[in-house]
Amino acid sequence: MENMIFDTHAHYDDEAFDEDRDELLSSFPDNNIGWVIDAASTVKSHEDILKLTEQYSFIYGTVGVHPDDVGELDEEAFAGLEKLCQLPKIAAVGEVGLDYHWNVEEKSKQIYWFERFIDLAKSKELPLIIHSRDASADTVDVLKRNNAGKTGAVMHCYSYSKETAKILLDEGFHFGIGGVATFKNARKLIETIEYIPMSSILLETDCPYLAPVPYRGKRNCSLYIPYVVEKISQLKNISEEEVIRITTENALRLFNKVR
Repeated sequence: MENMIFDTHAHYDDEAFDEDRDELLSSFPDNNIGWVIDAASTVKSHEDILKLTEQYSFIYGTVGVHPDDVGELDEEAFAGLEKLCQLPKIAAVGEVGLDYHWNVEEKSKQIYWFERFIDLAKSKELPLIIHSRDASADTVDVLKRNNAGKTGAVMHCYSYSKETAKILLDEGFHFGIGGVATFKNARKLIETIEYIPMSSILLETDCPYLAPVPYRGKRNCSLYIPYVVEKISQLKNISEEEVIRITTENALRLFNKVR
């Protein structure tokens, strides 16, 4: 199974897949896609994700709320999410973190719930999937202050500098690499991929978003991951088979509830 691709971050619960979801997902085993983690982003998304995990043996879910949507959270909602962590196919806490790009929610509120989710991950011994956009300094501060690397963590869709990557590497973090790596303007990410060891790299789509070249701007899906594999293979000067084998081993080790 090591030669099967592990997509560590997808959103197949998204309405972008409503018309052909079953047809698309059913094609994965025959197209070298072995596992998918469908990451929660809103309180409501958990219900749809749980249905997908029941329907497809290779799909696992998470518990979390995107920083743009933490306004939905209160103690009652959080307690409900906490209970879901016991389910056998909930493999991580995420996506959680900080997003200062649109400032949809107050920074203090984002940080408060980010820290609550980190505590949840540690108490349930689940890895973290972290979203961080235009919030590098505060994200690193929160992660280090709360010893978030203790339970295992991945920086989803990593977009910061090589220097920030070094800090996170020292904390034991993984880095989710997806379609952005194939973009012409991805110089900073290319430098980071060249710098970080293969043992810290995971494959992801963030679908339906961030499709790789030549599908940039179209709906993304796990079937396009080979374009990302090809790019990493070129940057690391190893075979595409090695990229798949190593990233899958990394993912299975981090998301240790996945079978």
